[in-house]
Amino acid sequence: MNDSPDEESVTPAVRELYEELLRAWNRRDAHAYAALFTPDAAMIGFDGSQVRGSEVERHLAPIFADHPTAAYVWKVREVRPLGGEAAMLRAIVGMVPPGQSELNPAVNAVQTLVAEYGSGSWRVALFQNTPAAYHHRPDLVDQHTGELQQVLGADHGRHQG
Repeated sequence: MNDSPDEESVTPAVRELYEELLRAWNRRDAHAYAALFTPDAAMIGFDGSQVRGSEVERHLAPIFADHPTAAYVWKVREVRPLGGEAAMLRAIVGMVPPGQSELNPAVNAVQTLVAEYGSGSWRVALFQNTPAAYHHRPDLVDQHTGELQQVLGADHGRHQG
């Protein structure tokens, strides 16, 4: 019996995995966030920190406990199957600081997620959160922020891709 996902299910399943990852962050739920990673996954944070999948919960729990974290707003750019049991997702994100309603452009980022399929489900094999500084290109900062502000406004707090 073939345990590989059918091609039509890859894009929505990987998109849902990514969106659940960001929803877990927005809930400040380190356990739910970490449960989406394979034990040998790699998570590369905005600040360049590198964490193994099996260590994600231990890494995030004190951050959520000690710091009011901003909430993600996202827009998925692409989901691309990489073969029967792998896929890559690319997205742009922004963050709304606690108690505010506008994005903070200083923390805009581009995210890449590589998912792998095994034991009947998709899990994160790589998650990289890269700052979208757009050095010396303020028009790109404005474009990035503007797209996400539209998502934020259209969704009224329910983030989408």
